[in-house]
Amino acid sequence: MSGVAIRVAVPGDGPGLLGMLAGLFAEDPGTRDPSVSQEWPRRAGLSSLTAWMADASRLVLAAADGTTIVGVLTGSLSGPTDYRPVRVAILNSLYVDPAYRGGAVGAQLVAEFRSWARNRQAQRMSVTAYAANTDAIRFYQRHGFTPRLLELDGEL
Repeated sequence: MSGVAIRVAVPGDGPGLLGMLAGLFAEDPGTRDPSVSQEWPRRAGLSSLTAWMADASRLVLAAADGTTIVGVLTGSLSGPTDYRPVRVAILNSLYVDPAYRGGAVGAQLVAEFRSWARNRQAQRMSVTAYAANTDAIRFYQRHGFTPRLLELDGEL
């Protein structure tokens, strides 16, 4: 696992990245949020990833072990706005193949995200996690994220 490289994704990474997003959707919203479509990665994931890779305000990182994609991170920028007059870097999604967890791949992805955000003059960073995903919450807290908001949700 020491051979894992973190790099900006390229269009040829699409199928591997899509596999990672499918894993994320199956593992996280698939077990915690029935309102999220499990079909999104298959239906729109590849076109969305390709568009994100071409957008200067977005980041798509690949964690690659040789030619095999073993992790993905997507990020974006928001602001400044009149309401929140700072630029915020948003960590939109992060997934590491279970076989590679515990080997610092996630930490390396977050470190690269921070560097990207700082280089774009972001003053804050944010991420959302399902309240029931305590492992993700602990991971993000170890990497400098702290609770700020609590989103409550209910069925009608």
